[in-house]
Amino acid sequence: MRVFLASIPLEGAKVVVVGAGEPALAKLRLFLSSPAELVWFTPDGLPAALETPPAAPTPNARIPEPGDLNGARLVFIALSDIALARSIAEVARKAGAQVNLVDQPGFSDFHTPALIDRDDVVVGVATGGNAPILARDLRSRIEAVLPQGVASVAKLAGELRGAVKESIPDFLARRRFWEKAFRSPAADLAADGRMAEARREMVRLLNVAAAPRDEVAQGMVHIVGAGPGDPELLTLKALRALQDADVIIHDKLVSTEVLDRARRDARRIYVGKARGDHSVPQDQIEQLMIEEARAGHRVVRLKGGDPFVFGRGGEELEAVRAAGIEAIVVPGITAALACAASVGLPLTHRDHAQAVTFVTGQPKPGGQAADWVRLAAPNHTLAVYMGAGQAAEIASNLIAAGRDGATPVAVVENGSRPDQHTLKGRLDDLAALVARMDLTGPALLFIGETAALAVASDERALIEAAA
Repeated sequence: MRVFLASIPLEGAKVVVVGAGEPALAKLRLFLSSPAELVWFTPDGLPAALETPPAAPTPNARIPEPGDLNGARLVFIALSDIALARSIAEVARKAGAQVNLVDQPGFSDFHTPALIDRDDVVVGVATGGNAPILARDLRSRIEAVLPQGVASVAKLAGELRGAVKESIPDFLARRRFWEKAFRSPAADLAADGRMAEARREMVRLLNVAAAPRDEVAQGMVHIVGAGPGDPELLTLKALRALQDADVIIHDKLVSTEVLDRARRDARRIYVGKARGDHSVPQDQIEQLMIEEARAGHRVVRLKGGDPFVFGRGGEELEAVRAAGIEAIVVPGITAALACAASVGLPLTHRDHAQAVTFVTGQPKPGGQAADWVRLAAPNHTLAVYMGAGQAAEIASNLIAAGRDGATPVAVVENGSRPDQHTLKGRLDDLAALVARMDLTGPALLFIGETAALAVASDERALIEAAA
């Protein structure tokens, strides 16, 4: 280990920043939300008003004097005049402060790590001052998997720390309790901002740990949208749920690349469905979710796209909650948004479409038929899910309801994935267009004026060849 990252309490601490340029402002911004006393000197002139952080202290447009630095714990100096910067640094050291000269690691007492600030939880990445840009890149990767609500989890742990130590005096047993607590629904609830429920669950876990009895802690269910297949389109919350899961119950449309982002030792259960082939009936899927949660597992029900857009996520949520199990829904990027973006097709456009409707091509058997008159309105984009097999019927119904047969359409197969395929045409030729594509993957139909703006596969190939 070449450097040691110390955790310095900021309650009652005095922090001094010297300088008015962007490097000094960056240091200033670090401490604006902290409890430290922040003092700012700008001997090199005042920064532009628009660049000054709104909550910044009033700058002192002069060189700090020795008395200004008395009691300072940390001093940051960012001046273009190197001689002046080193002179101020020596005065600060004599006053007992630790000094950082920006971009001068050899003359600094410490280096500023790349920080992830989650209030009570702070993560730092340091490279000894050698590669600050690398540190920032690594910080971004860590930040992507760190829950925004992790500070609430830490606060809850701080509230209960004394009670836990008193109830579980053995150090190893106490450590096992905290490991279990931070992987329990209590931590999820706290991260979700539901502090009262989290506190009750944490206290229940503490009571069980302090007086063991024959009780299995109940798990919880996350109903998670996996997006269209590109793992980089997963939300941060979905990624965290995958990496914390004990059991993953996933659909056919969830890509291997998305599953590869999950916790490696999580048990995976495939319950995929295709037209006319339901490997596991819906009621059995719901019962499986309930049973796994009752066994104490953190269950992720992973669904392609968004679970609440033609994903039957609502039915699963009702079933899980009716069984008395805590459930959290994590939305995903639904296929219509991803496919449209991947081919440059705006779903709304000031000149072409003032409305967009998501509609299924396979309504519930015996259910109410689509309102084709409403769906046939001009200046209106239709995104049709599960409609490839009914392309001829959809086109016929829309034309009969008044939609012009020359209305542009686009068919996008495997949107956002490497094997994406797109064709464009007219509404009165939609069935032939679908047949020509010989679809093997999931496809969306886009109907409306904006479909003409999509980039088809042959057009994309021409663009790439020209580049």
